[in-house]
Amino acid sequence: MNTNHSWKFFRAGGFDQVKLETGADLMALDQLDQKLWVALACPTTGLEFDQATLALIDTDKDGRVRAPELIAAVKWAGGLLKNPDDLIKGSPTLRLAAINEAAPEGKQIAAFARQVLGKTETADITIDEAMGAAQTFADQPFNGDGIVPADSASDDATKAVINDIIDCLGGEKGTCGKLGVSQAKVDQFFAEAAAYAEWWKKAEGDSRILPLGLNTEAAAAAVKGVKAKVDDFFARCRLAAFDPRSVNALNRDEKEFVALGTKDLTTTHADIASFPLAQVGADQALPLTRGVNPAWADALAKLYADAVKPLLGDKTSLTEADWAALLAKLAPFDAWSGSKAGGAVEKIGLARVRQILATKARETLTALIAKDKEKEGHAQAVIGLNRLVRYHRDLGKLCNNFVNFRDFYGRKDKAIFQAGTLYLDQRSCDLCLTVEDAGKHATMAALAGTYLAYCDCYRKGSGEKLQIVAAFTGGDSDNLMVGRNGIFYDRKGRDWDATITKIVDNPISIRQAFWSPYKKLVRMIEEMAAKRAAAAEASADAKLAETAQSVASGEAPKPAAPPKTKFDTGTLAAIGLVFSTLLAALGGIFGKILGLSWWQIPLLFVLILLAISAPSMIIAWLKLRRRNLGPILDANGWAVNAKAKINVPFGGSLTGVAALPPGSQRDLMDPFAEKKSPWPKIILVLIVLAIAGYFLFPKQRDCLLDRLGIGTKKPAKVEPAAPAPAAPTDATTQPADTEK
Repeated sequence: MNTNHSWKFFRAGGFDQVKLETGADLMALDQLDQKLWVALACPTTGLEFDQATLALIDTDKDGRVRAPELIAAVKWAGGLLKNPDDLIKGSPTLRLAAINEAAPEGKQIAAFARQVLGKTETADITIDEAMGAAQTFADQPFNGDGIVPADSASDDATKAVINDIIDCLGGEKGTCGKLGVSQAKVDQFFAEAAAYAEWWKKAEGDSRILPLGLNTEAAAAAVKGVKAKVDDFFARCRLAAFDPRSVNALNRDEKEFVALGTKDLTTTHADIASFPLAQVGADQALPLTRGVNPAWADALAKLYADAVKPLLGDKTSLTEADWAALLAKLAPFDAWSGSKAGGAVEKIGLARVRQILATKARETLTALIAKDKEKEGHAQAVIGLNRLVRYHRDLGKLCNNFVNFRDFYGRKDKAIFQAGTLYLDQRSCDLCLTVEDAGKHATMAALAGTYLAYCDCYRKGSGEKLQIVAAFTGGDSDNLMVGRNGIFYDRKGRDWDATITKIVDNPISIRQAFWSPYKKLVRMIEEMAAKRAAAAEASADAKLAETAQSVASGEAPKPAAPPKTKFDTGTLAAIGLVFSTLLAALGGIFGKILGLSWWQIPLLFVLILLAISAPSMIIAWLKLRRRNLGPILDANGWAVNAKAKINVPFGGSLTGVAALPPGSQRDLMDPFAEKKSPWPKIILVLIVLAIAGYFLFPKQRDCLLDRLGIGTKKPAKVEPAAPAPAAPTDATTQPADTEK
């Protein structure tokens, strides 16, 4: 990268962007490495930007503005201004004193503004004035564009020649919007006319080439129109002479005529035209008037009138030898026709060509074009003035939406690709773009990792239609679905009815991802309950219909069948064992929970919530980090050169979520609110009291838990018993013997 200019950069969207703060920055754009440009191309339509300016910058007229074209426009405009800083300001008017008259084109433009518009040095030139001057000058007969329309000629003969040239070679549209001819077209026409006349001159007087004079061309055309079918006929006749058994097949099978009989026929029907010209037979002559295929009757009649009768005499049929003789007589004409020159002017005919060549039409047209060229300096001045005033207003803004995305990331003004604001589901979406084909657009835009809603917009009063795509970067997606309606406000403040027609689903926020598992669980339970309720309702309706039918027929309703036992004793025992095991496990879990300290219990619940929500939150975080504006713009025809991120803080600024204004007062009394059951509050109070009692009354807690079998204390240690005293040895102490 050339370092002659000192650049400044700012960071936004996760990447460095160049600052364009002065005219010198703009004039040095050709020195800025294009790898540092945010975009390298943009479309000339579908943007909130003056399309006339974009059309002027788009010099190759391919519908896209590319980096070299933008650089050329900046260089041109900056060179015609005394101070290129004026391009950054973007004023809608251009002061005459600001034009650099040291440049030859600048001097022309300034002189035109003084002489034609009557401007002084301190006067401002508006875009409307520049456009009006350009239109007024363009409407003049001679406006310096080098193209002369027919109405610029003073005599009918010259006007007719101009129209003939346009008819043969096509016209060129001048600045006035009318078709005319340039010097190049005039030279081409007269060269073609001279070649065409010379080509005809070679054939005139030669009876071999023109055996019928000027009528030979019609005879050759008549022969050419039927040659393939006539050759086919005589080939079939030769085959019939070779083997008579082939005659029926060569004349087509009867089944084919049967098939034709089932159709609505005309003489030009394609199936009829595929049949031979006439009945095929050995050495058969071709009839020209009677007994011919009706699909070819007109062509054969023309052959007879234009070629056979003038060249061969009054023959109502042709033998193969006659046909060969006819082709031989027209062979020189066919060879001469193959060397045709000046065919572009053939449509006006030889007589008209010779008539034009015999006049001084070429000199007259050349003089008219030269007279128009005398105004070329004025034309360049008026076109240059219109272009300069537009560039003076628009180039700075375009550069700050092309070389960098200052307007988009600065959030002070909308970028040129932002079409307006969509209001839907208590949100306002600022990142809205126009779309030509939602299906093709979504294929590329899906790579942006952004939640996108495609909408069809209508204005009933005017009948206008519009397709947009809106990025939702705040709130949640619970109530966003195809068919929802909203209001779209374009950049002109006009409102459109908007309906969602397609959604590209991606995470909107981490908060939404946190609650996503629980919402899915609730939806699953609701769907299961709805299915069971629907099944039960269907069963009840069937029983009711059966009973009603029995009553209507006078029959006694069938007694209900005794309920069948669904489970046997073994099954019930197994279920009881499962429940007892489950209760024991839950008892152990709650015992462990209740054995925790008071501050550990809330932490445990937080960890459980995180364990459930963490996977979806991590996935959402990874996807939100990849949100990128580039694919959305690329789908609209841009060539975005950077990974323009839409991170969470910036994305939050692109979507406004409904919030009460500061200082608002709320009346929380809802007269139509549903009556709430007191039991949730009672249960909550009991849980709080139980937890408080658990920590405030430890002795009673331990006693209760021991009785429930889920005590938290360890069993007391059992002390060993004291040894028994020794037995006395004195005789008196001995027990007396007892009899058994």
